[in-house]
Amino acid sequence: MQTPTLVSWEQDGQTRTALWSSSNGAKPPARIVPVDDTLTADEAHKMAAQGVGMLWTGDYHNARQLLSAMGRRAPDAGKPKRKAAAATTAERFYKYRQARTQRSRMLSMLLVPVEPGPAVALRRAPDVAEAWLNAFGEVAETTLVTLQELLGAIGAQQWRSTGLHVPALGAKIHPHYGTFAPVRGEYLDLVAEAELPGTDRAFDIGTGTGVLAAILAKRGVAEVIGTDSQERAVECATATFAELGLDDRAKAVVCDMFPEGRASLVVCNPPWLPGTPQTLLDYAVYDPKSRMLREFLNGLPAHLSPDGEGWLVISDLAERLGLRSREELLGWIDAAGLEIAGRAETVPTHGRSADTSDPFHAERSSEITSLWKLRVRT
Repeated sequence: MQTPTLVSWEQDGQTRTALWSSSNGAKPPARIVPVDDTLTADEAHKMAAQGVGMLWTGDYHNARQLLSAMGRRAPDAGKPKRKAAAATTAERFYKYRQARTQRSRMLSMLLVPVEPGPAVALRRAPDVAEAWLNAFGEVAETTLVTLQELLGAIGAQQWRSTGLHVPALGAKIHPHYGTFAPVRGEYLDLVAEAELPGTDRAFDIGTGTGVLAAILAKRGVAEVIGTDSQERAVECATATFAELGLDDRAKAVVCDMFPEGRASLVVCNPPWLPGTPQTLLDYAVYDPKSRMLREFLNGLPAHLSPDGEGWLVISDLAERLGLRSREELLGWIDAAGLEIAGRAETVPTHGRSADTSDPFHAERSSEITSLWKLRVRT
């Protein structure tokens, strides 16, 4: 268990202290100063650029407005400079991510205090008790958190309370904070419609909300084991199985990759883009040096039953962005002692693929998501 980080600042002639909260392990600002409703957006932008943490003591709604104003002044990731127009797609995407990271870092300089309850200690602050407890747990003493992260927890609680309807399940699931909501139904449909190699046992590697494992269990697989390295994901998947009445045949365990044993079907929907994750949700999108993808392929032969199949569910967006080539993927499949037994494809239906203002609209709109059926080469 990590040792809590203590932060301090000067206020009203006294040194104040509080605990620091960050779900992704971000360090607190080296310097923290109290600010209130008199702070202008330009002043806040300047302080954020200097790495100064601003502890908000004014009205909560004014803090939200200030955060929005800071966002408008932050580096614009969507509009690369003209001199970068001749760069490759991969270089443009790298600069885009750099700008996004810098923007997020600047916005994270606006802090709010949370007291035991838990409650945000600001005027007109909403009731955040349920959202905070589900995301971060109990508050024993004054704690500082970025307003950006607090808003993320509030938004996640709305997802969890309302639920997300999954047509492939014919039911709702309720994503927890820090687990990626499966809003892209096209890849779920691939798993729901592909012919099963067997129905005795299946593994879902990197289960997240447990949605793919639930689809397999609902299709009649007798035993489904979902694994995830994140405890909060396992808790979410376990709740998903219970809510859908599938917990008699589906379970989730904390495990980096494969559980013990073999299965007729091993499914993996790894993060689709090579890259370094910056936030909890980034772990569902970015896979450093394609580590999880390569580990899945390399470990698959030792966990497949005879005549079993591994299903790799992945988009070709990384290829279209120039972050990984098709030759690399095929080479990794071959080097792992696997052969391709079949492939199903689908095109994106999510809103972002139709957003012409997206700087990578051309790549996103032509993206193809595939379910690769893999078998051990004989």
